[in-house]
Amino acid sequence: MKKITAIIRPFKLDEVKEALVEEGIRGLTITEVRGYGRQKGHTETYRGSEYQIEFIPKIKIEVVVDENKADSVVDAILRSAKTGQVGDGKIFISDIQEVIRIRTEESGKGAL
Repeated sequence: MKKITAIIRPFKLDEVKEALVEEGIRGLTITEVRGYGRQKGHTETYRGSEYQIEFIPKIKIEVVVDENKADSVVDAILRSAKTGQVGDGKIFISDIQEVIRIRTEESGKGAL
């Protein structure tokens, strides 16, 4: 099993969610996060005053999938989240040793 974590722009959330549903993903976790990468924030103007935004709002999507589905899920995220501009985000792929559904105590692929 693989855990796919994607950090994306907030306005791309609906597109990414729709792409994941089309890939057969039935469950995912979304967290509002803030951070910066190469763009190192940006400057905004509010009521005539400029100020520096160091931590940019992003959305973190986490989904655990069977190993044979990981590539298609990553492709779906790439297609739906990409704008071609700096700040589009990152995708991290990790190995998951075990999954257990709390309600039924079912484990492994069946718990997904």
